[in-house]
Amino acid sequence: MNHDSTMTIDAYQIALANGQAEPLDWWHACAARIDQREPEVQAWEALASEPAIPDARLAESPLYGVPVGIKDIIDTVDLPTRWGTRGYLHSEGSLVDAALVTLLKEQGALIMGKTVSTEFAYFTPGKTRNPHDASRTPGGSSSGSAAAVAAGMVPLAFGTQTAGSMIRPASYCGVFGFKPTFDTVSAAGVKAFAPSLDTLGWFARHIEDICTTFSALTRAPSITPLNSLAGVRVGVSSLPGNLPLDADVEQALAHAQTQLEQAGAELVPLALDEQYEALVEHQKVVMAYEAAQALASEFVRFVKQMGPKLIELIEEGNAISYARYLEARGATDTQQQALMSVFGSEVDVILAASAPGVAPEGEATGDPIYSRAWTLLGVPCLNLPLSQGQNGMPVGVQLIANRWQDQKLLEIARTLMARQVTT
Repeated sequence: MNHDSTMTIDAYQIALANGQAEPLDWWHACAARIDQREPEVQAWEALASEPAIPDARLAESPLYGVPVGIKDIIDTVDLPTRWGTRGYLHSEGSLVDAALVTLLKEQGALIMGKTVSTEFAYFTPGKTRNPHDASRTPGGSSSGSAAAVAAGMVPLAFGTQTAGSMIRPASYCGVFGFKPTFDTVSAAGVKAFAPSLDTLGWFARHIEDICTTFSALTRAPSITPLNSLAGVRVGVSSLPGNLPLDADVEQALAHAQTQLEQAGAELVPLALDEQYEALVEHQKVVMAYEAAQALASEFVRFVKQMGPKLIELIEEGNAISYARYLEARGATDTQQQALMSVFGSEVDVILAASAPGVAPEGEATGDPIYSRAWTLLGVPCLNLPLSQGQNGMPVGVQLIANRWQDQKLLEIARTLMARQVTT
């Protein structure tokens, strides 16, 4: 059985059912790939030992035998957690797994290991490098998960997004990254940073695997492609919209528009007013205010070991008034309602920039600016790895739908990507 990067989760299940593959085959293929790529990429904080064959009674589950990576801010019983702190905060293993980890195990998925996170999922970078160019960042904060998937070390890996921590690394590493509607997957057992923003999501090399995982975790019906995108209205609007876009991003957006039109979609003009523009700053307020509370104990105990950007954020959060926090939350509620009518009457999905450009060189994890407003609104976002920019580095674009329209978003994306394969 060939376990190269073209293998999808569904294809593996068919191979298992037909007796053409064994339940640990994909695990062994991934372990070999990790031996090959990990010295350069450094995506893993901890690796699991070879698992037992998962219970045959789970063999009908859609994720049976699928190796997965788990971001190192997510509790695990059998593996240590360091929360991206490089060791100043360390647990050999939690008393219980995070809800997500249990859900995965109940599907027969195999936990490959813990992937590198930035410090408490903020800006202090970890050791991970971009698999396409080791001199560049993979993005953050879900650095290791995006890089591990991009390097073929695992077909599926989980991360979180509080500002742009799924979409940006997916764009930089050239993989699909899906941030579902806020609170779709329980965050129980995930280290809180800003609880009204923190969202669990996942990375994969195939849109089919993003869809399979969504159905597996939510018990939603299987997501299948449409015949075409006829009747689907796509608005193009990045937030903030008042910044000049990088040439690579402009080109990626133009390419995506062409692909969508060729698949039958209708591009419609969309102008989001200044109230939406203000959400970028409101997100910063909500994140800082909530992070200062969520990390109060860690700040008191470990401030001398914390990275300067995290200290700065917590101090900033402690200085934000309750009135300013309420203003930001109120603006969010207002714009969520306004956006519902935009999605109802004007567009089905929005096409937007995922990141300011290709992955930057050096340590810094890049700027989450093009995800801040969408994360604050709690809407589902999906990075599409459709383009390359300078030096052949990936440049993604994101498709965005209204809250709880995840299935529609994934259906549209799956239809678009099916066309990429056949044309």
